[in-house]
Amino acid sequence: MELEQPTRDPNWHVQGPTALGRVVARTRSWWQANALIGTYLVVAVMATLTLVWGSGEVYEGVADSGGIALVDQPLLTWMVAHRTPAFTSAVVAFTEFGGPVIQPIVLLVVTLGIAWAWRSWAPLVLVGVAVGTSTLATVFGKQLFGRARPPIDLAVPPLETTASFPSGHTLNGTVIAGILCYLMLHWFRRASARAAWIVGFSLYALSMGMSRVYLGHHWLTDVLVGWTLGLAWVLVVIGIHRVWLLARARHGQPAWMLRARRA
Repeated sequence: MELEQPTRDPNWHVQGPTALGRVVARTRSWWQANALIGTYLVVAVMATLTLVWGSGEVYEGVADSGGIALVDQPLLTWMVAHRTPAFTSAVVAFTEFGGPVIQPIVLLVVTLGIAWAWRSWAPLVLVGVAVGTSTLATVFGKQLFGRARPPIDLAVPPLETTASFPSGHTLNGTVIAGILCYLMLHWFRRASARAAWIVGFSLYALSMGMSRVYLGHHWLTDVLVGWTLGLAWVLVVIGIHRVWLLARARHGQPAWMLRARRA
C-alpha cells in the first residue's frame, strides 16, 4: 500500500497554515486581527482551566476518599481478576516502552527526524518545552501529594517505589502523544490522514494510562489526573504557538517557528 505523501501550499508560511491563520493574514483592520487572536487565546485558556479544574475535582475525591476515588479499588480488583499471562507480558512490554528510559530515546529520534524533514527547529523547541515541563511536573507532583501506590501483592513486577499521584507514564505519554499529533496535523493536509493521527495518538495515551491500572502500579484517579493535566499542558503549548503563528501571519512574516520547508 502506497503511503500518502505530505502536501504543502508553497505560500502557506505567508497565508497561515490553517483557515484561521489565513483569515488573520488577510484581515485589513488591526483590531479585527487582534480580536480573532484574542478570541482564540480565550478559548484555549478556558479549555485549559476546565481541565485543571477537573484535575482538582479528582484530587479532592482522592483526599476525601470519595467521589471518583470510590472506583479505584473495584476497578483494580476487576482487572487483577481478568489478567492472563500472555496479555500481561504484552502490557508490561508496552508500559516499559513508555517509561523513562526507552520513550525519551525514541522521542528524540522521532523529533530529530521531523525537524530534519521540516528543515526547522520548531519541532525540537515544541517537544522540548512540552515534555521537559511535564517531566518536572511529574516529579514535583509526586513529592507534593505523596500518595501510596496500590498494594504490592496486586502489582505486576517490576515494582516502582515513587509516589502514585499523578501517573507519570500517563502524564508524559499524553503530552508526548498530544504534541506529536499537533506536529503531524501541521504537516498532513488530508482529512483522512489527520483523523488517523488523532485516533492513533489518542489510543496511545489512553492505553498507556489504563496499562498502569491493569498492572497495579496506579489507581484510576492517578491516571485520570495524568490525562487531564497532560492535555491541559499540551493546550497551553499549542495555544502559545498558535498565537505566535497568527501574529506572524498578520504581519506576513515567515517565522522560524512556523516554517516547515521541504528539501
